[in-house]
Amino acid sequence: MPTAPRQDPLSRYREKRDFRITPEPGDTRRKGAARKSPRALSFVVQKHWASHLHYDFRLELDGVLMSWAVPKGPSYDTKERRMAIHVEDHPLSYGGFEGTIPPKQYGAGEVIVWDNGTWTPEGDPHEGLRDGKLVFRLHGQKLAGLWQLIRTSRDASRRDQWLLIKKHDGRERPHAEYDVTVELPDSVIQRPLGLAQERNEKHAKDGKNDRDRKNDRDGKNGKPGTSGEGGETAPDLSRAKKARLPAELSPQLATLVGATPAGDWIAEAKFDGYRLMARVDQGKVRLVTRGGNDWTSRLPALAEAIAALDIDNGWLDGEIVVLREDGSPDFNLLQNAIGHPKRTRHEDIVYFLFDLPFLNGHDLREVPLIDRRAVLRALMVAQEGERLRFSEDFAVPPEEMLAAACQMRLEGLILKRPDSGYVSARSDAWVKLKCQQRQEFVVVGFTDRSDGAKALGSVLLGYYEDGELRYAGRVGTGWSLKQAGEMHRRLCAIEVKTPHFDDATIARSHWARIGGRTGGTARWVKPRLVVEVAFAEWTPDGHVRHASFQGEREDKAPKDIGRETPKPAEELKVTKPGPSTSSTPSNSSTPSKSSTPSKPSKPSKPSKSAESSTPSASGQLRITHPERVIDPSSGHTKMDLVRYYESVLAWMQPHLGRRPVAIVRAPDGIEGQLFFQKHVDGDALIVLPDPAALMQLTQMNAIEFHTWNAQDDKLDRADRFIIDLDPGEGVAFKAVAEAAGITRALLKELGLQAWLKTSGGKGLHVVVPLARRHDHATTKAFSQALVQHLADTFPKKFSARSGPKNRVGKIFPDYLRNGEGQTTACAFSVRARPGLGVSMPIDWDELVDVKRGDQWTLANARDRLSFQKTDPWRDYWKSRQTLTKGMKLLGM
Repeated sequence: MPTAPRQDPLSRYREKRDFRITPEPGDTRRKGAARKSPRALSFVVQKHWASHLHYDFRLELDGVLMSWAVPKGPSYDTKERRMAIHVEDHPLSYGGFEGTIPPKQYGAGEVIVWDNGTWTPEGDPHEGLRDGKLVFRLHGQKLAGLWQLIRTSRDASRRDQWLLIKKHDGRERPHAEYDVTVELPDSVIQRPLGLAQERNEKHAKDGKNDRDRKNDRDGKNGKPGTSGEGGETAPDLSRAKKARLPAELSPQLATLVGATPAGDWIAEAKFDGYRLMARVDQGKVRLVTRGGNDWTSRLPALAEAIAALDIDNGWLDGEIVVLREDGSPDFNLLQNAIGHPKRTRHEDIVYFLFDLPFLNGHDLREVPLIDRRAVLRALMVAQEGERLRFSEDFAVPPEEMLAAACQMRLEGLILKRPDSGYVSARSDAWVKLKCQQRQEFVVVGFTDRSDGAKALGSVLLGYYEDGELRYAGRVGTGWSLKQAGEMHRRLCAIEVKTPHFDDATIARSHWARIGGRTGGTARWVKPRLVVEVAFAEWTPDGHVRHASFQGEREDKAPKDIGRETPKPAEELKVTKPGPSTSSTPSNSSTPSKSSTPSKPSKPSKPSKSAESSTPSASGQLRITHPERVIDPSSGHTKMDLVRYYESVLAWMQPHLGRRPVAIVRAPDGIEGQLFFQKHVDGDALIVLPDPAALMQLTQMNAIEFHTWNAQDDKLDRADRFIIDLDPGEGVAFKAVAEAAGITRALLKELGLQAWLKTSGGKGLHVVVPLARRHDHATTKAFSQALVQHLADTFPKKFSARSGPKNRVGKIFPDYLRNGEGQTTACAFSVRARPGLGVSMPIDWDELVDVKRGDQWTLANARDRLSFQKTDPWRDYWKSRQTLTKGMKLLGM
């Protein structure tokens, strides 16, 4: 018996949404729109990454889509009873909706159409709904056959609880053998499959089902297979993550090795050119060198060619070269083509592209290299030409490829692991082999020609080691007469009286012996220029022998130049990105455009098995529940947090040192109960002696790390004190920044230098390092006297009393953290607050550009570090200060 017609079946749908903000379709259903034709009814299953991943199962009836939320998704196993919560009806137009529901909107998160098709009820569907047992057949691209929805109970919120169950019809399959949500994870709009029934009948002869064809496509059978119909390999983008396009991105760098390593590698030519990153955002292109210099205005033709690629936004990685007539790169020709910054015609420059870390709102850095390159190749099919070329890889043994590269006058060879991710650092996943020894050096001086001409006799070379310049010998050949004159004039302009070396770095007497045919007395210069030099070998005392000048490197900063030492191939350590092992197709089989979308489809989420326990990127720590959302406001998961801490370990470890640590744990995310923990095993303090210890705590749901003002070998002596500038209600961050400047000025008067970091919350931390002479009671009393002086001098700005009521409209410089056993959020620690702010060390000069105490967050903190050329706290580690002078001035 049919149920009574509902007055307004979409009222709840409209009440829950603000259509001025959300891109979801409004109520487009017209009066009398209920379908009366004999045409089949539609169904759709949408994959929805809201606060938790779930599947929205929708059946068309009476002009709307009846909807159930299925947390685990459908299963072909008849023993699997998947919970399905009956939710509000949706308009028919919702069946084609894919997109992102904005934060703070109902159901915020990503939505894709996971399956669609038609359905046929077995019997009267209205009676089935009334009786709590709806049986039907699905004719979809992934789901087919006989299914049923069985109501189990009604909860207090009036949402019916049902079970979605596969019925026996010959199509059922054990869940352990086949999980349709894992085997077919993608959007059927982005990657249509055709009807499952027709597809299975078509492939019945070859005995393959969806899982077999997916294994072929992913290369799980030991070689690259086909998708079943196209006969071509499709890139696996399941590890892509939706992300904002970072403003800056440092390139991945290769490790120099002395011999070809064993294992599976992609071989590419090592070009004799300049590394260049291209950032694209809505048609606007920016070309950035390895050193962070913007060369867009220098290379407008290349920028125009990049803009013509069919992408909305992304980062591309490659190298620019100029080719000789025989097709080999020529570094000198490249320098001539680039010329002066004001030149705009560079017809001979070719941009070889070899990687794609970001594309169309997705972070591809954890997608295996072989798949990133497949997408890049497809992008370039229509645009590859004189200006843009794809850097091909070669299915040749590395030894043979290196010999061929040297015969072709190439610089050498780059080998890359096909299953590796992309990291903004030097990595063992990329290695380089050179045809001859060749590297960059800093110009530290020069000599004049012995014949009195105003030209170079030789260039004196250096490199940085542990922050100090080291002498590396000289080069006196390889330049033209014109180059010798031009460089001589430029070096004369930056000449200084004394070298930038100290006595501990080099014996001065050595410089007096420089002379001979190529020059006389050494003349010193500011270390501003970088040159590339080829040479035969290093001498035992660390100088280059038989050196030849190759050209100037405008794309590299002097501080980045160190001595390159080949790493033994057997010492290479390579880890795979992400939670699972990716296929590794051979080098000779790369997807073509017809099988590779120019824009990535919506990324798939980890499988159930991966979600329960996942290795971190280090490959050593198992992360349980990596998919758990720890911050609903940003959608960040536990695995996002783990990856962040792994990526900043090198920066964070010096700040942790051997300090006792307190942690803030959030087992149920930051909106659940938080636990502040200072001890383990009774009264034992927590100390993190190595990175592994910190990572173990992240597995235990630690989000924040707070440190003592002392090291564990001398706990009773403070090695710093901290003033936490905590703004009261109604205080703008600009006032906090001003307060930091005032605090710094007072500290200077007291004979103390201070360093600065954001708190990751609302304020700033002013940090004062100390020699370990004072106990905690002394440092706390000193900091209290300092704060009282601030409050007495600037009573409208500062309050010396804690508590919210005492600092309304004012700033409380919190000195209480300086007592024994008290802690403060460590530099680079994430804060357990909405948005997951990060406590970031900054330079005082940067303060004018900082707008919030949580300006850096889990989402963008690592990107800042990737492009940071120097440590803003570089002098902090050398500082040894005492409070003696300050105590006298404060009358203590």
